[in-house]
Amino acid sequence: MITIVFLAGLWAGLQNTLAGGGSFVTLPALMLTGMSPLAANITSTLALFPAQVSTGLAGRKLASGAGQLSFKALFWISLAGGALGGLLLLNTPSSVFARLVPWLVLFATSVFAWGNFLRKPSAPGTHLGPLPAALMQFLIAIYGGYFGGGIGFLMLAALTMAGLAARNAAATKNLLAGVINASAVALFVLSPEAHWREALVLGAGAVLGGMAGSWALHRINEKLLRVLVVCIGILLTIGLFLRG
Repeated sequence: MITIVFLAGLWAGLQNTLAGGGSFVTLPALMLTGMSPLAANITSTLALFPAQVSTGLAGRKLASGAGQLSFKALFWISLAGGALGGLLLLNTPSSVFARLVPWLVLFATSVFAWGNFLRKPSAPGTHLGPLPAALMQFLIAIYGGYFGGGIGFLMLAALTMAGLAARNAAATKNLLAGVINASAVALFVLSPEAHWREALVLGAGAVLGGMAGSWALHRINEKLLRVLVVCIGILLTIGLFLRG
C-alpha cells in the first residue's frame, strides 16, 4: 500500500506542475490506506507543502501586488485566512468532514474545469478595487486552509480581476498558495490525524514528480492532462457520494 502512496505522490507532483489538481489523486490514495477523509486531507496538505514551496519560489521574481493591493498585504491576508481555515478544519469532527468531502471535491472539480475550459480573461475596466480584492483573497485563503482543492484557479481569477497580467498572476498565486498552506501546516504538524510515514513517502514522490513535471512541461499534451484531471475529479466525486 505504501507503494501506491508513493506513486500517488509522484503523479500528484507531475500533475501539479503541469495542470494542478494533485489533491484529486492524493486524497483517494490516502483514504485507500484506511485513513478517514479528515486525516487524508491533513496528511496530503503536509506532504505536498515542500513541493508547493519550491514551485512558488521558482517564479518569485514575477510575483507582485495586484492593483492598489501590495504583495505584502496579500501575504498577510493569505496567512491569516489560511490559519483560520486550518483551525476550522481541526475543529470539524471527522464524521462531519466525511459528509462534506464529496461536496468539496465537486466544488473543486467545477472550479478546475471552469478555470481551464470556461473562464475568460477579465476585460479592461473590470478590475476589482483593493477592498473587494482583499476580501476575495481572504475568503479563498480560508477555503484553502480548510480544503484547498481549486484554490489556484480561484486565486488566478481574483488576481487577474484585480489587475494583474496572467503571467504575474500565475507566479503570485503560486507563492500565495504556499503562504496559505504554511499557516495550515503549522497547525497540522501537531494534529493526531497526521500520518507521518505516509506524508513523508507522499512528499518524496511529489518532489520527484514536480522535477519530472518541469522536464515534461513542453513535451506532454497539457490540454489532455487537464481533461484527465477533470475526469479524475468527476469519478472521485461520484465514488465519494456513493460511499456516503
